[in-house]
Amino acid sequence: MVDMFDQIASNKRMTFFLFFIFSLLILILGFVIGLIWGSWIVGIVFAVVFSVIYGFISYYSGDKAILSLSKAKEVSKKDDPFLVNTVEGLAIAAGLPQPKVYVIKEDSINAFATGRDPQHATITVTSGAREKLNRQELEGVIAHEMSHIKNRDILVMMLSVMLFGLIVLFSQVMIRSFIFGGGRNRKSSGGGGIIILIAIAAAIIAAILAPLLAQIVKFAISRKREYLADANGALLTRYPLGLASALKKIRDDKDKVVDTASRATASLYIENPLRHKKEINFLDRLYMTHPDINERIKKLEAM
Repeated sequence: MVDMFDQIASNKRMTFFLFFIFSLLILILGFVIGLIWGSWIVGIVFAVVFSVIYGFISYYSGDKAILSLSKAKEVSKKDDPFLVNTVEGLAIAAGLPQPKVYVIKEDSINAFATGRDPQHATITVTSGAREKLNRQELEGVIAHEMSHIKNRDILVMMLSVMLFGLIVLFSQVMIRSFIFGGGRNRKSSGGGGIIILIAIAAAIIAAILAPLLAQIVKFAISRKREYLADANGALLTRYPLGLASALKKIRDDKDKVVDTASRATASLYIENPLRHKKEINFLDRLYMTHPDINERIKKLEAM
């Protein structure tokens, strides 16, 4: 079993690694955008300045953006005393401040946690989870999300969602710059045909690979964390079969899609909220947001 403090330290290292990878991709995209604009220096300066502003906003408001996109509504103890009391009790057991509780009006069973630290964390469950799970199953799901908070997974996961969005945004800027600005550069560059060809090739490659690499990094990080959150959540409730039973209900539920989820936010959920098709090939497996749910159930039942 991975020590809790070791995992927290690992998450801090992973946060720096994540920033390094995304920063490298952003600089490459900024360089290519600059070539299209006629000055690679201008492109890199634009990318750095925009990324710093975007990163600052994401750090302090990323969770609010995710909750808004997910159409999650905050609930109080007056609205749902059982749900809020369950979260409060598990927070006390985990030695954490009580997270705010949100609900998504959605028939499928799912949940996620987000926030920049335990003092600014939230736990969100779907109304389907609230209605279809019994007490022990719901406790297992909430304990899983509480473990993400305690392990500091939530910051890494939130930033990966926001940074992935930034990579996609820069890719779109690059493509539009090439479409609307490439012609002017071509006419004004005279003998710069080779540079133009290089810029075209780099733009096409970067536009394809940058979002793909960003997505793979984000999902690989997510898969590893789900196993750890399962194990730590089971230790928190002292009843691994509760979470195992909840995962079985999620697996067998007829409604497997959270309508407000997207590829950007899918890695946050306890199970892939977009699992309307089975991953069957190598590329599909790279894009898997979570480990195989049957493997997770087996591990929990063996605890």
